[in-house]
Amino acid sequence: MTRPNLVLFMPDQLRAGDLGCFGHPTARTPHIDALAARGTRFTQAFTNHPVCGPSRVSLMTGWYPHVRGHRTLTHLIKPWEPNLLRLLKDSGYHVAWVGQRGDTFAPGVTEQSTHFCGFTTRPEQLYAPSPHPPGSKLYDAFLHGKRESTGPVLDFDEACTQTAEAFLAESPPEPFVLFVALIFPHLPFAVEDPWYGMHDPADVPPPISPDACSGKPSYHAAIREKSGLDRLTAEDWAEIRRTYYGMVSRVDDQLGRVLGALETGGYRERTATFFFTDHGEYLGDYGLVEKWPSGLERCLVQNPLIVELPARDAGGGRTNEALVETVDLLPTLLELAEAEATHTHFGRSLLPLLRGEAQVHRDAAFSEGGFRLEDEPLFEPVVDGPYRKKGELQHESPRTVGKAIALRDATHTYVYRLYEGDELYDRVTDPDETRNLADLPEHRETVRTLRDRVLAWLLETSDVIPWQRDPRFPKIPNGWHDRPQR
Repeated sequence: MTRPNLVLFMPDQLRAGDLGCFGHPTARTPHIDALAARGTRFTQAFTNHPVCGPSRVSLMTGWYPHVRGHRTLTHLIKPWEPNLLRLLKDSGYHVAWVGQRGDTFAPGVTEQSTHFCGFTTRPEQLYAPSPHPPGSKLYDAFLHGKRESTGPVLDFDEACTQTAEAFLAESPPEPFVLFVALIFPHLPFAVEDPWYGMHDPADVPPPISPDACSGKPSYHAAIREKSGLDRLTAEDWAEIRRTYYGMVSRVDDQLGRVLGALETGGYRERTATFFFTDHGEYLGDYGLVEKWPSGLERCLVQNPLIVELPARDAGGGRTNEALVETVDLLPTLLELAEAEATHTHFGRSLLPLLRGEAQVHRDAAFSEGGFRLEDEPLFEPVVDGPYRKKGELQHESPRTVGKAIALRDATHTYVYRLYEGDELYDRVTDPDETRNLADLPEHRETVRTLRDRVLAWLLETSDVIPWQRDPRFPKIPNGWHDRPQR
């Protein structure tokens, strides 16, 4: 059997609920929706961490963040640790990573794991400065708004897209892996026409109000106070959200161009395409923007996973409601590639679901984040600019980023927080997870059962044993000791 090419298309900070195929009423995402119509859309896929780096490490290793302490932006995959791209490269795939993200691999690992990484078209612009004065409400909400340009801005994502198109036009050796990891719709909220003008603020659904919530963790109020987010009006939130929707529509257009290049190059019929994100975005829900290291709400961790298999395996238009996790991508891709893992991981192949051979996958999906109080020196550093207040809050109030684990089963979300009270949400009657039921007497048994399940999961996944055995009696020189030579 011919091994398929693999396209991994990964926007950053993309909310599943803001895509048309996931039910958003005004989304303009025709290419993503068409991919879902041809492939399989997962309605209950969850990322394993709410922040970029740790989430991407879980994707590449099949490990949960707690397994090896990969829970910061600066503890990345080391040369001696396994990763998906290197496994695929070692199995004979030609691996191209367009662009260059600094939140996955430690020094040297990119070279070990890819044949190409970078740009053939280089970006002219990364992040423009905020048009608002520091300390103003829109500055602290990361809103830049409309970018003035007569065409697509040649930023990181546009350079990635052009590089991907060039790669596919140059007859790359097969089988290949094309990894397209974008920055949009990661804030700051900024986009040019025609995408900015696609969304009318009057048609934008309002965010989840903090007034509609009860029993939420302390960081909600702490972030709103530190950044002054209560200053934002309904009109401000509508402008933020319409800009974000425009950014999502731009990502959709770039996906369409990459898929078009696949078609033009004649690769489409023998390529498996995976569309997914690292994590989501608050976007005004609960009165918040961006994400938070211990934030485990659905808007942050639901993953808009869509997979289209090659023509020989395709069963288009499926919607799958099984609980799945980001760590499941590693064994899925390896099985498609007829490659073997060389390490213990915690993913489970999705191919039985993708081929319609199974409907049940996991009894629960887990996400985690945050730190111990003693980890405070290792938190994100305080930097100048709009992220300054976020960094300051974490160091000033480390309990607000305390360790936390979320378990989602078919009916409930349970959150265990190391330094705060439990959370329990009924996912059937309260899908937005607004009403914390953990302290109600009638839910004590459910809390106890799910807390025990979290404990079992931690024991099941607490570490990994290397597959390479060390000799118990290594040969050393008789009488060896280290002393200076005279």
